[in-house]
Amino acid sequence: MRLLHTSDWHLGRSFHRVDMLGAQAAFVTHLVTTVREHAVDAVVVAGDIYDRAVPPLAAVELFDDALHRLAGLGVPTVMISGNHDSARRLGVGAGLIGRAGIHLRTEPSACGTPVVLADTFGDVALYGLPYLEPALVKGEFGVTKAGHETVLAAAMERVRADLATRPAGTRSVVLAHAFVTGGEPSDSERDITVGGVAAVPAGVFDGVDYVALGHLHGCQTLTDRIRYSGSPLPYSFSETAHRKTMWLVDLGADGSVTAERLDCPVPRALARLRGTLEELLADPELTRHEDAWVEATLTDAVRPADPMARLLERFPHTLSLAFDPERAPDDPEVSYAKRLAGRSDQQIAEDFVAHVRGAGPDTSEQGVLRDAFDAVRVDETVREVAR
Repeated sequence: MRLLHTSDWHLGRSFHRVDMLGAQAAFVTHLVTTVREHAVDAVVVAGDIYDRAVPPLAAVELFDDALHRLAGLGVPTVMISGNHDSARRLGVGAGLIGRAGIHLRTEPSACGTPVVLADTFGDVALYGLPYLEPALVKGEFGVTKAGHETVLAAAMERVRADLATRPAGTRSVVLAHAFVTGGEPSDSERDITVGGVAAVPAGVFDGVDYVALGHLHGCQTLTDRIRYSGSPLPYSFSETAHRKTMWLVDLGADGSVTAERLDCPVPRALARLRGTLEELLADPELTRHEDAWVEATLTDAVRPADPMARLLERFPHTLSLAFDPERAPDDPEVSYAKRLAGRSDQQIAEDFVAHVRGAGPDTSEQGVLRDAFDAVRVDETVREVAR
């Protein structure tokens, strides 16, 4: 069976104020063309269809167009909700849409109920595990500890239990939206840390033939059987080195996996440039970036006059301008933002406690801070979905 694995469309998202809807529509057209030209048997979309729980109307219309075009091909499609989606909204009409061969899996309770497809060699069971917010689904899975590993492990127990009831030789595919250990994040994914832990071990997914992951925006191979497709378009300059692709996966008669990366159309290359303004304007090596979306960081000791206007003359698609004068790390003029770069909210809060009282928080106080951050994040998730 030939699968096309994609994820993280983030319909409705912009890139530094640039409307990406046209590029997203071009991706949908590319997706449909790829399905037809490569004789794909099923499409799997591993979450974050939309960029937010209440997407703009234009994004909903594009999603509707994608569903109609995929259904028109007669190729089954399985989609799960991600942490950016409203599972309830995305799942509206799932029963009716399923009759057209588009299977929306947004309910945690249905983790153990697969979409069963068949090829020459028998059945393939596709299990959709939507993003599982631990604090909201721990009751459904009967777990006491609300953590990503705990709830995913419980969901996978249901998958393996169902698979055990199926005919011998049934092959299995799991769609999941999670941060799995070994994956490389970028700046454009929303933090899903719970209790100080964001990642889950790949061993959680033992026992199935292929795991189609979503959440991280870079295409990655964790094992031959566990892969991220990444987002089809860039959504931050941290993705400058990404090659935007989908996975074309062939699942053999014995469950063996072979996979090929297929490139996605990207409207422009990304470039991160750093140096003094005069260096960026004069360096002939930068000619290749003149048509790219540019993030420029100026290192001038004194802020030059009209830097953005001058940059735009050479790099007309400059979207981001920052100033970072070269200084020693202990220089008091080093920016607050730079001192905080790479530090989590938890670490920043602990540093603040140490600054105010002269000693950092003890173990129990660290737990209180973690619980507070988790509570705020879950509350924000609930409020966004309820809007």
